[in-house]
Amino acid sequence: MNAKLPQPVHESYRNHRKQMMWQIILPITLTVILCVALIVLINVATFRDGGDVARWAAVSTIWIVVPIMVGLVIVLALLSGLVYLMYKLLDITPTYTGLAQDYAHKAAAYIKRGADAVVKPIIGLNGILASINAFFERMKP
Repeated sequence: MNAKLPQPVHESYRNHRKQMMWQIILPITLTVILCVALIVLINVATFRDGGDVARWAAVSTIWIVVPIMVGLVIVLALLSGLVYLMYKLLDITPTYTGLAQDYAHKAAAYIKRGADAVVKPIIGLNGILASINAFFERMKP
């Protein structure tokens, strides 16, 4: 019941085992240690000898707001570029969109005509059957 499965011995598995320590575990461990050290450093600097909490709050706010502002500037630049491209595109597209619309209307007319031609015999047959049914309904007392 407690039998252990043999570990795979293929080359990719051995490479993974070697690289796991250096590419997964070590960076995560260093990041956790750095975060804990920063938390301890900030607590010591803030609360020791009546530290200036308001100043540290302002610094923290700056660290939170600056990346958001950078991201929003990037989004603003992308949106501005898209607006400019749409402006340029609207100078070009009316001619071609008009042609595309004409072709779409022609295609719709052909499709409608084809669909009507396909169902015309069935609708005619249903009309004849309805007339026969009405005739026999009138004949009943």
